[in-house]
Amino acid sequence: MQYQWHYNSASERHQWTLKRNCTLTPRQLASWFLSLSALSLAIALFFAWRGAWLVLPFAMIEVSVLGIAFLLHARHAGDYERIVSEPGRLRVEASLGQELRVAEYAPSWVRVEYSGGRRAPIRLVAGRQSVEVGRFVPDHRKPVLARELREALSAIG
Repeated sequence: MQYQWHYNSASERHQWTLKRNCTLTPRQLASWFLSLSALSLAIALFFAWRGAWLVLPFAMIEVSVLGIAFLLHARHAGDYERIVSEPGRLRVEASLGQELRVAEYAPSWVRVEYSGGRRAPIRLVAGRQSVEVGRFVPDHRKPVLARELREALSAIG
């Protein structure tokens, strides 16, 4: 998990960008997958050439399942949450898979709810609307994020 926080005191703008910490770039992941697939298929071809031809279909299944797993991982590798608070506006942006959700609120109407429990979400509540944030933040850092959000909202609200 990567946790970034930016504050510009001149404009009273606070920004939090919360995202997964991916150790491999998409290009590195693709090259790793291609090399692993080539090695598996080369071994399967060798055994097929030596007469054990049933190894080849199982190697193809293995490479296909691995490819599906990498595609599912790649779908969510770029997920993030961005929270921007500035005078008169609180903007929450969440990118999850192919979906981008954006919510805007008046900061004076927003309250931060966090129970402090294990796996408990941080909720930004404005009237009957609420949005959960902090899904990429480790549990031990959530109280800090909730406190920062409360302070930012009280400063601009």
